[in-house]
Amino acid sequence: MIEKEKIVKTLTVIYFVIAFFEVVAEYFINKSAIFLLKPMIPLLLIIIYYFESNSKNWVVILAIFLSLVTNVLFIPNTQEYLLCGLIAFTIHRIVVLYLIFTLQKIKDYIPAIIATAPFLLVFFYMFMETPDIPEKSIYILILQNILISIFAGVALSSYVMQDNKQNSLLLICALLFVMLQFTVFIEKYLLVNEFEEFFRPIAMSFNTLAFFSLYKYIVTAEKSA
Repeated sequence: MIEKEKIVKTLTVIYFVIAFFEVVAEYFINKSAIFLLKPMIPLLLIIIYYFESNSKNWVVILAIFLSLVTNVLFIPNTQEYLLCGLIAFTIHRIVVLYLIFTLQKIKDYIPAIIATAPFLLVFFYMFMETPDIPEKSIYILILQNILISIFAGVALSSYVMQDNKQNSLLLICALLFVMLQFTVFIEKYLLVNEFEEFFRPIAMSFNTLAFFSLYKYIVTAEKSA
């Protein structure tokens, strides 16, 4: 047990060290470093989860692997790859929502619906106010907005109804994913090719922290099941 804890702690340190250098690479738009480091982050998280979790749920591994695919597809920064990345990330978010509904065991959906509404309003306001969204991406972005709003609504309502470690981690995770969605949306559709050296490091920081929070939430939920 002690040996396993040491391995997990060591891998966690390596995870954040690699993430730091990836964020720096994003700032300097160093494509070679980005291609090397970006896929390593979710891959390392899969290894950390495998060592720490007693359940070793393949759905969790699939969710993190889909983030690896998304990370790779977002690197080229072209409309074609962006569309493929959005599709992969949409599938990822569906898988994550499935995990959350499995782990949370929600009995009353009314608070979740109420908490989801404000997020829907904000995301769809941004969507409606954004010009020149590629036609191929419209329906995927609508689905993305719905999925992230449900995610955030479930997290917020769960935290309000019962403030414990599991729900706190879920709320932190959801808020980080919300900030990630805002950042990517602004970079890709509102300020296209502007301030890339500013938004990409921020997006990668949110990405790293959001997925690590998701892993911590899942492990905590598995232990308390």
